[in-house]
Amino acid sequence: MKAIPVRHLKASQKEPNLSGDFMIKSLLELLNGKNMVHKLHRHDFFFFLALKKGTGNHEIDFVNYDVTDYTIFIIRPGQVHKLDLDSNCEGYMIQFNTEFYYSIQKELNSLLQKASAINYYQLKKDDFLKLNLLLTSIFTEYKNKALAYKEVIKSNLHILFIELIRLKNTNNKTLNTKDLYIQERLEEFLHSLETNIIKIKQVSQYADMLNLSNYQLNTITKQTLGKTASQLINEQIILESKRYLLASSNQINQIAYHLGYEDVSYFIRFFKKHTGYSPEAFRKKLK
Repeated sequence: MKAIPVRHLKASQKEPNLSGDFMIKSLLELLNGKNMVHKLHRHDFFFFLALKKGTGNHEIDFVNYDVTDYTIFIIRPGQVHKLDLDSNCEGYMIQFNTEFYYSIQKELNSLLQKASAINYYQLKKDDFLKLNLLLTSIFTEYKNKALAYKEVIKSNLHILFIELIRLKNTNNKTLNTKDLYIQERLEEFLHSLETNIIKIKQVSQYADMLNLSNYQLNTITKQTLGKTASQLINEQIILESKRYLLASSNQINQIAYHLGYEDVSYFIRFFKKHTGYSPEAFRKKLK
């Protein structure tokens, strides 16, 4: 089966002194006066784009975003996206594998998970410039490689993700301890969903993974998103189907089998019920 094009960190980008692969580039240097066009693809690493100045378009999992000044995009491994950047963009592009950032400390690991739960941040100028100081420090450390530079990079990433989470929660200052618990369990469910959807499709299986009952999981999803856990599972299945339909030339039966459906006709009916199109019609419409 021909898979969706997956990009990896190139060997030339690897830093042997870092515990994992990491790179950061200045957009001015990267673009070098030319527009950037990336066709639909996915990564096996985190992709972080911070634009102090920007014009263009960024499509992430089939949602379009305008590239503007003071925007930040975070693409998680496995998500599909295509990117058009104009030559005048300024900012930084960061790429790193999960092994580089993840720590044995669970609370630090959760920072990246929470910050990357949102793909698109539109910031106020002052908020962006505050984060840009961290990005510039990371860029300087990466270039100079002074004593303990990898620890400085990781520390700045920790602070960066904390600041993004704070900005995300700006409108939720009234959340109490119970609400925060519910929000954290929701994020755990969504992360598990994205990671396991090809093999796991039952509400009870996800509830067990989270040490919740089906009722508790449904209560959390209804309270926060107004949807049942089953609806969110179906939405994730459809999203993964769209990713393969548009980013590969695989036949419908191959995609169905890859997603765990032995009955191709059932998969076609399922897809049409949730999108209004057959898989083939959807592919022709958007390609």
